[in-house]
Amino acid sequence: MKLYSENKNYKLYQGNMLDMLEVIKPNTIDSIITDPPYGLTSITKRFGKEGSAECQYGKDGSFQRLSKGFMGKEWDGSGIEYNIETWQKCYEVLKPGGYLLAFGGSRTFHRIACAIEDAGFEIRDTIMWLYGSGFPKSMNIGLAIDKKNGIDNRTGNIVKGMGSNNTTAMKNCLSESQEFASEYEERIAQNEWQGWGTALKPSFEPIIVARKSFKGTLVENIIQYGVGGINIDECRVNFVNDEDYKITANKNQHEKFGTQPMTNNNVYGDYSMIQPKNYSATGRFPANAILTYDETPSDERLRYFYCAKASKKDRDEGLDIEEQVITDGRKKPIDNAFNRGETLRKNIHPTVKPTELMQYLVRLVSPNDATILDPFNCSGSTGKAIMYENKERNKGYKYIGIELTEEYLPIAKARIEYVCNLTKEELKEKQMTIFDLDDNNV
Repeated sequence: MKLYSENKNYKLYQGNMLDMLEVIKPNTIDSIITDPPYGLTSITKRFGKEGSAECQYGKDGSFQRLSKGFMGKEWDGSGIEYNIETWQKCYEVLKPGGYLLAFGGSRTFHRIACAIEDAGFEIRDTIMWLYGSGFPKSMNIGLAIDKKNGIDNRTGNIVKGMGSNNTTAMKNCLSESQEFASEYEERIAQNEWQGWGTALKPSFEPIIVARKSFKGTLVENIIQYGVGGINIDECRVNFVNDEDYKITANKNQHEKFGTQPMTNNNVYGDYSMIQPKNYSATGRFPANAILTYDETPSDERLRYFYCAKASKKDRDEGLDIEEQVITDGRKKPIDNAFNRGETLRKNIHPTVKPTELMQYLVRLVSPNDATILDPFNCSGSTGKAIMYENKERNKGYKYIGIELTEEYLPIAKARIEYVCNLTKEELKEKQMTIFDLDDNNV
């Protein structure tokens, strides 16, 4: 494990997270917030035998692409996310009662959760991060059959579709416009499988909420180690307006419904469950769902924290480097209107998480002055979010990031230190909102 970069607020290491005990003492980390590989695709791991040859490209390159993993990245096919030892290392460095938040994919997060549980953690919940900007990766079965049979299904008609510009399409939908970003030639399958595909459009990512076991009661553990609870009040969802507050307050007037709030003698012995008769919370109770945007009618109020996927501004903020061409890892483009093709980016990591979301998660499970670990640092999204929390909320957090892939380290360092060096005046100008969207949002 090699120290790559540090200042008084963070340490960034290059190395395998399985070696983290070389630089981190047991029971010293307050919370772990991480975005590990999802293990979405790995033919070699799933179907190959030990010692088997690597999968070959084949005619269209699909087998080689799948054997490498998501967007052709080898780290996605390593299997480390399913390795119990991965999460045992996290368990060892985490304080008793400390929380672990780990992202996962909708098809494979159950295997990550099982590995986390088998390592000794208690699965407390699953937060669902829902978004509207995912793009379909479904194969058109009818067109694929025509291609196999040598049938020309081109109609000659040029139609409009989302193309590779999903964020613009989402903006248009929000403004009730149906004018999409690109055009393509319509194809209609000449067989009974017209309109059939192989996958649904992705619209959420689960976040596994786990907690390290502890001895005694929760209160005793919090007094001893300072961790074990969830920061409810600082993560409440703001009321939309006074009317929204009144609606919520009316629902909490127990005496009107023949019930009373819990008293000091409640059977649970948990004083945090005592509710005053007059509702006076600063916002709605945080939920295990996170949304990207609100498109409900005006008389229905949003009750959830919401956050869009990372914008180009968010991904590239602080990076003074040239843009590089990235692709989705396919040797050939997928055969549908949603193919993204090649994209120019400074931050070349394919799964950057939005800073606003990571700030919320950090705040949710990390007490003031906490030391927070991300054993899969990637391009430094967790670290960047922590530095923003320190600047905006005076939290005093310390961050430790571990990254195996060398090419992501300078990106992570630049993003983290950019926030560390922001002045108060610059910080006010850099506030981002959900509507900070762009054409290259993924």
